Amino acid sequence: MASRALCVGINEFESLPQTSWLNGCVNDANDISKALRPLGFTARATTVLTDAGATKKAVMTALTTLVDTAKAGDHLIFTFSSHGTQVPNEPGGDDEPDGLDEAFACHDIRQKGDQWDRDTVIVDDELRDLFTRVPSGVLLEVLLDTCHSGTGLKDLDEILQAQLLGRKPRYLPPPTPRGLEQTRSIRAVTPVRTVDRKALVELTKSRATASKPVLFAACKPNQTASDATFEGRSNGAFTYLFLKAMKASPTASRTDLLRTVTAGLKDGDFSQRSTLEGPVKAKKVAFGQLW
Repeated sequence: MASRALCVGINEFESLPQTSWLNGCVNDANDISKALRPLGFTARATTVLTDAGATKKAVMTALTTLVDTAKAGDHLIFTFSSHGTQVPNEPGGDDEPDGLDEAFACHDIRQKGDQWDRDTVIVDDELRDLFTRVPSGVLLEVLLDTCHSGTGLKDLDEILQAQLLGRKPRYLPPPTPRGLEQTRSIRAVTPVRTVDRKALVELTKSRATASKPVLFAACKPNQTASDATFEGRSNGAFTYLFLKAMKASPTASRTDLLRTVTAGLKDGDFSQRSTLEGPVKAKKVAFGQLW
């Protein structure tokens, strides 16, 4: 029985202007890795990848190793703090409700034509396919502090309001006006309500998955995850409040943790609302516990 974690945080991006860089993602990864120590995750068993060390190849290699070496009884944790975006679904790929794949920016994210290069972002399909290999009896918990959908293409007023409050959205629109129009055209053929219901549920409910992952996401699909400042230090709003809730009540159920985080987001005047996906029984027991 082993406890192993991969914590990823990316503030700086090789090919993006500094105006698109973030501030709190590296702190997220380091803070989570330290918070996991009391749960039995040693420094040796915890991999932290940040900035230039968090290319797509590096992250996927580490995550694949985490999954493929797992055995029944193991506890795995994967956390990812960065920008979220979307890319058009590949021809012949899995059907997406809106014709778009959720994607997560790695350090080496770059443009390809009018869209982001799929070879430099982690697509939700890739995570789902990898998670299906988690052996039965393994507990996999995932924390995503990033936007994970482009629903509504992140209303400009919402983004401007966040910036006025000293916050940065963890979301990247398509890299060109033409790419933005292409994404809008793809989305226009499907009602928004279909997209909203998606919410990365496929990562936790795949029929082929022997061990169902438990997923905390920083926001709902139609919201923006915030990169914010707490007591003079940068963090993701979700990560900061989640770790604060964990410290205050280590034995709280996952559902109670979510309630505490939601209350903190409301008190802090954040528009985002975190979500919890996974089996019903998993929600009733504490973080770190198999059901």
